[in-house]
Amino acid sequence: MHGRVLIVAGSDSGGGAGIQADIKTVTALSGYAMTVVTALTAQNTEGVFGIHEVPADFVEQQLRVVLSDLGADCVKVGMLHRADIIDAVCAVLGELARDVPIVVDPVMVAKGGHSLLAPEAVAALKINLVPMARVVTPNLPEAQALAGDGVADPSTDQVHLAEAVLALGPGAALIKGGHAEGHDVLDVLADRNGVRETFSSPRQDTRNTHGTGCTLASAIATGIAQGLSLRQSVARGRAYVWEAIRTAPDFGRGHGPLNHAHTVRPFEG
Repeated sequence: MHGRVLIVAGSDSGGGAGIQADIKTVTALSGYAMTVVTALTAQNTEGVFGIHEVPADFVEQQLRVVLSDLGADCVKVGMLHRADIIDAVCAVLGELARDVPIVVDPVMVAKGGHSLLAPEAVAALKINLVPMARVVTPNLPEAQALAGDGVADPSTDQVHLAEAVLALGPGAALIKGGHAEGHDVLDVLADRNGVRETFSSPRQDTRNTHGTGCTLASAIATGIAQGLSLRQSVARGRAYVWEAIRTAPDFGRGHGPLNHAHTVRPFEG
């Protein structure tokens, strides 16, 4: 099945989110993961304790050498942190991956509340990167930040949030409802052709939700890379994440990581 997924994101030393979660997800869904590291974080289940920045020219070099040799069937973009990195990524993707679908997970704030996107980078994200996306996958606070003013209540107005994000130019927007209240988690998928679809799953009462956004975006990217439709990719990705939460190993003292390997059968050599 495979499918080449190029991941452009930050590293999570705790292994629950970021590039580590992305690689696990792509591999567990039978894709082939490649990486461009945009930042190093000192991070665990309790929060982000430090960020070591990667120079924009080295981010660009990683992108160029991977795309020029291995190519990609889908690009998943996560934490970019700074405006110059966003500009570099957009420039290379526009040059070498013009026809490759891009999944943008607009990582702005870590689960523990630490900001992962510099304030001056928000405009670059909205103006340069989001319009390149096949689909953008913000949670409610991220969608509110992208939409700006004019959306009354992000917890109940996911359709209007989707329309506001679509106005920025992406092909589709998946507004995730995990931050809202209620027995079920509702996600709204909308595209520029006016098609809207709601996905629902029972909410799980658990602290083990670290990396859910990274994981879902990478699962969607893997589906697209393997030739699934966007709807199929979202549906399979949500099912994968739900089971990864249900079977989480319960590690750490804070927001625990998921069980990314639940699709993998034990190897008996």
